[in-house]
Amino acid sequence: MKPIYALTDLDGTLLQPDASLSSYTLEVLTEALDQGHIISYATARSYTSSQAVVGKIPWKYPMVLYNGALLFDPVEDKVLDGVFMNVNLTNELIQFGKVHGQCPLLFGLDEDGSERVLHESLAGVGYKQFVSSRPNDARFREIPELRCPDHIQTLLLTYIGKYDELVPLMEAVREAYSEVIQVHFMADTYIIDHYFLEFSHVDANKGNGLRMWAKSVGCQTEQVIAIGDNLNDISLLEAAGKKLAVSNAKLELQAIADEIIEANSENGVAKYLLAKMTELPQKQYEQVE
Repeated sequence: MKPIYALTDLDGTLLQPDASLSSYTLEVLTEALDQGHIISYATARSYTSSQAVVGKIPWKYPMVLYNGALLFDPVEDKVLDGVFMNVNLTNELIQFGKVHGQCPLLFGLDEDGSERVLHESLAGVGYKQFVSSRPNDARFREIPELRCPDHIQTLLLTYIGKYDELVPLMEAVREAYSEVIQVHFMADTYIIDHYFLEFSHVDANKGNGLRMWAKSVGCQTEQVIAIGDNLNDISLLEAAGKKLAVSNAKLELQAIADEIIEANSENGVAKYLLAKMTELPQKQYEQVE
């Protein structure tokens, strides 16, 4: 059997619109992994956050986390590769943001490789909703003044707010730091009228994440099927041999896709993979819940 190599986004792609995992998708992906297909995910989420929603799937292969900043092995429970912003740059960006009235969440790894999220007292609806959606999450630590400690490796600085609140900061940072950081800006999938603005290492994107992943699992990037829905998935699709967008994807992503599959609400990823596994046209498969 020739294995399928596939890397899928989570939110808006593999997951349902309410961020849940359908029983149908769970069944199909579990069977695909049992058959020896090499399937995993590339997400803006952390390992902790992603496993909270897709942990029922018995993942066997590395996953791309933090928009491509980290490659993590779920079997050995260890970091395989990653790119981090240094302490000085991190603190410089934090102060730059404060000048524009914004203070981020700092996502990083401590000296033990454990995930940490540092932040000041939460101000703003977006931050409060984001943190409240992760109850009892031990990663989050409130500190009086946000600075990156020497023992933390920074993965992301994340800002959550209204469009008009974040765009001035994004434009100023791009003008001053475009050669040394990666900027991701996109609408929040779950918090109405809010956006994510994220700063990370200049090489932190899902395309580079796919390349790290392909090397780790022993395949060529041309063999990988990439599936996504949002603007941060553009580099993911560009790096892959087969480019798929769900029908609910942003138009910019659909424009570069080789094929448009059914929406996340219709379990499009699972139905496509099932068709590939059985080598029959996708339309011949009826969804059974």
